[in-house]
Amino acid sequence: MLIRYKKAFEKIAMGLLSFMPNEKDLKKLQQTMKQYETEDNWQLFLWKEEDIVGLIGVYKTDSTLEVQHISVNPSHRHEGIGKAMVKQLKEMYAESIVKPSSETASFFERCDEENIV
Repeated sequence: MLIRYKKAFEKIAMGLLSFMPNEKDLKKLQQTMKQYETEDNWQLFLWKEEDIVGLIGVYKTDSTLEVQHISVNPSHRHEGIGKAMVKQLKEMYAESIVKPSSETASFFERCDEENIV
């Protein structure tokens, strides 16, 4: 289930974000977190099962949601969580077009090949 990011989840969110290739540097990671926390058009969601195991971050405009970040805890990968996050995001924002950024495009392509997203 997708839940909105809250400051209480900052450490787990930073941990999940750090799996993204461009978020390895601590300063860059902190800047990204600040962006999600302070800018209204940058929204971060967490995937919660028993624990929080995934994260998806989007840049929102009037008609589109561009997926900037998508990450799943390595011990929960290959279970369809990433695809489920994108699917639920599309359902939550049915009026918007959900599309990948250059960083998340390869994930979307794999989902399209499997006809999941």
